[in-house]
Amino acid sequence: MILALAAVLGGCSGSTGAGPGTGVQDTDPNGIAARVNGKDIRMEEVEKAVKAQAQGEETRMSPLELASARLSVLQQLIQTEVMYQKAEKEQVLPSDEDVNVEVNKRKTASGMSAEEFDRKMKEAGETEQSWRLNIKKELALAKLQEKIAGRVEAPKDSEIEAFYNGNKEQFKNKRGAELAAIVIDPTNSGQGDTTINQETANIKAKEVGEKALSGRFDFATLAQESSEDLQTRSNRGDWRYFSEDEMKQTFPQGFAEAIMGPNMENGKIFPQAIPLEGKILIIKLQRKQEIDEDLTLESPNVRQRVTEMLINARKSLLWQSYIATAINEAKVENYLAKNVVDNPNELSGARPAGAANVNAANTATPTTSPAGSNTNTSTATNEANTTKPTAPAANRPAAANAARSATGNTNAAAPNR
Repeated sequence: MILALAAVLGGCSGSTGAGPGTGVQDTDPNGIAARVNGKDIRMEEVEKAVKAQAQGEETRMSPLELASARLSVLQQLIQTEVMYQKAEKEQVLPSDEDVNVEVNKRKTASGMSAEEFDRKMKEAGETEQSWRLNIKKELALAKLQEKIAGRVEAPKDSEIEAFYNGNKEQFKNKRGAELAAIVIDPTNSGQGDTTINQETANIKAKEVGEKALSGRFDFATLAQESSEDLQTRSNRGDWRYFSEDEMKQTFPQGFAEAIMGPNMENGKIFPQAIPLEGKILIIKLQRKQEIDEDLTLESPNVRQRVTEMLINARKSLLWQSYIATAINEAKVENYLAKNVVDNPNELSGARPAGAANVNAANTATPTTSPAGSNTNTSTATNEANTTKPTAPAANRPAAANAARSATGNTNAAAPNR
């Protein structure tokens, strides 16, 4: 996505590149990787994004793996550029003041001194100007998506009723709990991270956790300011509903029992940070459901849930279609891809001597992210996901539930309230 602080910390850009008419492995950081409606995307940008995502592992990748990573990153850079140009045409570019506010916000959130911040920027191959431009693009795409989403109207009562009647079995309050969360991600997931490794994540989790437990800070505000996950940050901590069985399958042993136990009351913060698939979660119990309960369309919030789900699904589909249409209309020249086609036998699959087993799929496929995310190369792709509920990436069951929300599976799409 757009490179901001998390990407800044990923490391400086490499020197390998490819331009029009050059070989796949030529070294030219100023080479043109692609051109979008006459606007150049240089190899320097591609290399910078690949290195940020690979987190130092790019030196251990084979030429074949690096080529795959570059193509994946470039495709998303192309998409971002296409959508930024659309935002410009739609006259939704952010003002300089908007950019200034966001820049200062992220610098403050980094917790670094000005000198340390500048040093990290330099190490990442970023300048203040290039970083500001990336943030401007990110804000522009968010404003564009908001404008496009404004075309979606609320569903009619007949549509809501039809949806409910076709999915009654999904509308059940199973014994469980609705949870809110602040997610701290030690990896560069492209979700607006300000932490860069386990050490910085532990420090941040301890600081945020102590604030939450003190009762002197509003959890929703903390989540909005500190969560490194798109959904929980944009929804001010709101996450989703877990049945008791889901909690037992998803969280560490003993968590479900503690949440459902008599000592855990609604509104309380879970006393320990919860590790979950590499991430750290600070969890608040929003509401506990003691018994299974069938819901009707007139049950509290059910009609609202169905309405929101239908609207979000429409917005998501509209945004994805808008992106596809914009790309189809754009004049895109992908020189890097052409070089691969012209030189199919130039790439070796052998890794450098002594290199560890690098998972090429992980490094070649950038992670998706949020309005505050900054490492990934595709704002357009990731912004499409913001129109439907998503869970912290670490939580597989929750992520699967979010994915089903756009298809109308109400059991997975929204927390029971």
